[in-house]
Amino acid sequence: MMASLPVTLTPDPIAPDAAHSLFAVPDMHCAGCIAKVERGLTALPGIHAARVNYSARRVAITHDPALTLPDLRAAIAGIGFAAEPLADPTIAVENAQDKRLLRALAVAGFASMNIMLLSVSIWSGAVGATRELFHWLSALIALPTVAYAGQPFFRSAFAALRVGRTNMDVPISIGVLLATGMSLYETITGGTHAWFDGAVMLLTFLLAGRCLDAMMRGRARDGVAALLRQTAPGAYVIEAGQRRWVEARALVPGMMMQVAAGERFAADGEIREGKSSVDLAFLTGESRPVAVGVGDGVHAGALNMDGPLSVVVRAAGADTLIADIARMMDAAGQGKSRYVRIADRAARLYAPAVHLLAALSFAGWMIAGAGVHQALLIATAVLLITCPCALGLAVPAAQVVACGALMRRGILVKDGSALERLAEADRAMFDKTGTLTLGRPMPENLHALPADARPVVLALARASRHPLSAALAEALQREGVMAATLSDLREEAGVGVSGLWQGRPVSLARPANAGNWTSLATEYRDGDCHILLTFADMLRPDAAATAAALRTLGLDPIIASGDRPQALHEVAMATGMLATGHMSPQAKLAMIERLKAQGHRVLMVGDGLNDGPALAAGHVSLAPSSASDASQLAADVVFLGDSLSSVAVAVRAARRTLAIVRQNFMLAVGYNLLAVPLAIAGLVTPLVAALAMSGSSLIVIANALRLRRAAR
Repeated sequence: MMASLPVTLTPDPIAPDAAHSLFAVPDMHCAGCIAKVERGLTALPGIHAARVNYSARRVAITHDPALTLPDLRAAIAGIGFAAEPLADPTIAVENAQDKRLLRALAVAGFASMNIMLLSVSIWSGAVGATRELFHWLSALIALPTVAYAGQPFFRSAFAALRVGRTNMDVPISIGVLLATGMSLYETITGGTHAWFDGAVMLLTFLLAGRCLDAMMRGRARDGVAALLRQTAPGAYVIEAGQRRWVEARALVPGMMMQVAAGERFAADGEIREGKSSVDLAFLTGESRPVAVGVGDGVHAGALNMDGPLSVVVRAAGADTLIADIARMMDAAGQGKSRYVRIADRAARLYAPAVHLLAALSFAGWMIAGAGVHQALLIATAVLLITCPCALGLAVPAAQVVACGALMRRGILVKDGSALERLAEADRAMFDKTGTLTLGRPMPENLHALPADARPVVLALARASRHPLSAALAEALQREGVMAATLSDLREEAGVGVSGLWQGRPVSLARPANAGNWTSLATEYRDGDCHILLTFADMLRPDAAATAAALRTLGLDPIIASGDRPQALHEVAMATGMLATGHMSPQAKLAMIERLKAQGHRVLMVGDGLNDGPALAAGHVSLAPSSASDASQLAADVVFLGDSLSSVAVAVRAARRTLAIVRQNFMLAVGYNLLAVPLAIAGLVTPLVAALAMSGSSLIVIANALRLRRAAR
């Protein structure tokens, strides 16, 4: 069995003997940061490739072995980012910056409301000492607020300027500081106007957009950790005749593990004693447990279902098959970091354009004879009115509304950018077991049981831990059957469960003629009465309709499963999809890469751990709520319930969302085309500039609210 599931990591095609290093870079916050890190590193001698995993805030570097970790850390610092080396790609980077953003937003929002209340009196005509008092009260609130809530922007801007670069946080920081400084000057000199409200409100809107983006992206960070949690924490090991508990990380090849029925394996190994059946659905997608015995291989994470086994460890820790799959998921997930939002693509041009406009405005008005004070006010207004708040909210506002609409339909979107990728998909790939099918055995011929036998069968099924017994008990309970009272109940691993009813022996056991029914059938025996009960993994009720809906949307669906071709035939016929069976995780990943090479964008739908790498590698991915924890976390979207129609609903909603996003960009660009000339002409004060910026943001949000019914 181990030989049938080879998983190896592909060597680096650029430099087969190159070294690979991983660094945590927690301060990356936009596509401009990603581009600077990747371009900056690859431009350095000795570095062959650099790829950012934005969700995990990591960068993987392929480099000459002569370059040390301190060298690489210094290279990243030279680009303007602090970095720390990571020894293991399965380690999750805790992003404390997200918590700082939330705290900063709370402070800015609270201060903004209070300053706006104070400003109402000034707008209403307060003069003299009253106006000065309200200005000073606003200053007392605004100055510490700007110092604290502006830190995410100030730190980013300072880090970029320190290495001679710029980013979109530089003009934001300059605008906020200029507005605050000019407001303080006006307050000290007894001026008529102050713009503390505009500066703090600007920070509030910017932080809100950044928090929305960070919160959605942060949900997808723990997929690899969830995958590794499928393995047992340890195992009992026999050494020198003594039995002791050993943690999984301390297991080494050659140790002899003892694994009881109902336990998972803590390492890859080979069976030395015992026979049982093993649930490998999480690795292979195989719908039936696999019978194993002496000489067969088993894998970490697999569930031992029937009897105790003695297993000699062959691979443990980072060398197990499940760890290889985790590394593939991490490597495949990094490919998503190259998907750049339209708003972020404008970041490279935004900062220099705004700086140039503000500088030209200042210089132009100075040449025209205006004083330094007036020229600074106009330059500040230009910086504020060109703030990319509406542009920055164009994507997250639409995504949040669409995600809320989908959530009400039982479709959970973990990463807002998934909606853009879902709208772009042109191929759909489905796993079978647990995805197109319900993923759980259901009795096919329950009608074969006489009414008087049903209470007895229910009592026997309740006494067994076998999955088929559990399915049988659930089906009988749904029909209102009450269990009979049996005595001498006992379960024998690999054989069945038996007991006495009214003095007669009864049992649920393997069929007398095992044949093909070993795993998907059980036999009720009562004396000479033998009733064969068969089970099947039923197709989801709307699988065929979903396949047809996807074809209408332009997505040609196919099936890629680790199950047997015979088990795939009926599903393929019912749904009209082409199907390929006996596919390992590596084979599914290779199929997606081939489709990518042909220019296709693949929507992957799967549920098992074997689907994890494919879910991570697909252009976008969905998983049912019945999927494993690792698959749910690797997927971009999780849908609840047994209905597969959620896939087509999500695609339609994603396409509507992308249309709204494009409209939002048009509104944001139109606002700038109208407002910027007015600011340059000196017709806009800093306060009006901040209000105009906020108004453009509200227009964008209002347009996004049209998506509340996107999930119809």
